[in-house]
Amino acid sequence: MQKRMIMNDKMEAFARLLTIMDELRGSCPWDREQTIESLRHLTIEETYELSDAILSGDLQQVKQELGDLMLHIVFYSKIGSEQAAFDIRDVLDGISEKLIVRHPHIYGDRAVDNAKEVKNNWEQIKLAQGNRSVLAGVPQSLPALLKAYRMQEKAGGIGFEWEKQEEVWEKVEEELEELKEELSSKAQAENIEEEFGDLLFALVNYARYIGVNPEDALEKTNRKFKTRFEYIEQQAGKQNKLLHHMSLKEMDELWNEAKSKGY
Repeated sequence: MQKRMIMNDKMEAFARLLTIMDELRGSCPWDREQTIESLRHLTIEETYELSDAILSGDLQQVKQELGDLMLHIVFYSKIGSEQAAFDIRDVLDGISEKLIVRHPHIYGDRAVDNAKEVKNNWEQIKLAQGNRSVLAGVPQSLPALLKAYRMQEKAGGIGFEWEKQEEVWEKVEEELEELKEELSSKAQAENIEEEFGDLLFALVNYARYIGVNPEDALEKTNRKFKTRFEYIEQQAGKQNKLLHHMSLKEMDELWNEAKSKGY
C-alpha cells in the first residue's frame, strides 16, 4: 500500500509538470515562441550546470538542476506532440523498451558476473540492432577529452583493448618518448601536435583502466588550480603587490601556503 501511494505521488508530480507545460505553451509569449532548435543551447547550458552541481557535491543543487533538465525533456516532447512527431509517452516508452532489451540479464535468460559484462552486452546488442559502428553513438560535439574516453569505452566493450594494465602504461611511455623525439628534433608543429595528441589519448585510456574518469579528474584539478591561484591574488592584494611585479618564488610560496590550508 505504501509503495503504491509513493508511486501515485510521483505520477501526480509528473502530471503537474505536464499540465504546467501545456499552460505555458498556450499562454506565455516566450514559451510559445520556442522551438526544438532554440532550446538546444539552453539544454547544453543546463547540462553543464548539472555537471557543476555534481562535482561540487551539493545534492540540493543537483536536485534543482535535474528539475531544469526535466523541464527541457517535457518541453521538447510538447513541441514534438504539436508537430505530430512524438509525445512524452513515446519518449518514455522508447527508453523503457531500450532498457528492457539491453538488460537481458534482468529481463531475459542471459547471465552476467560483473558490471563490465553488462557494458559489453550493451554494446553488442546495439550492434545486433543495426548500429553502423560501435562508435556511432559518440556525439561529434563532445569535448575532446570526454570523446576519447567514450570511444575507448565503446571499443573496449567489444574486446578492442589491452589485456593488462601494465601494457596500457607501456603505451603511455612509448607515446611520451615519441613526443620527446619530435621535440628534440625540432619537428614541424603539426608533428608535435600529433604526438602530443597521441600521448593524451594514451593517458585517457590508462585512466579508464585505473577507474578514473579523466574529464572529472581534470575538472577537479582545474578547480583546485583556480582556488589556489585566487588565493595568491588575494594575498598579493593584502600586501599591496601586483602579481606581475612578484617573483615566481614569492608566488610559489603563496601557492604552497594555499595548499597547506587545504585549498
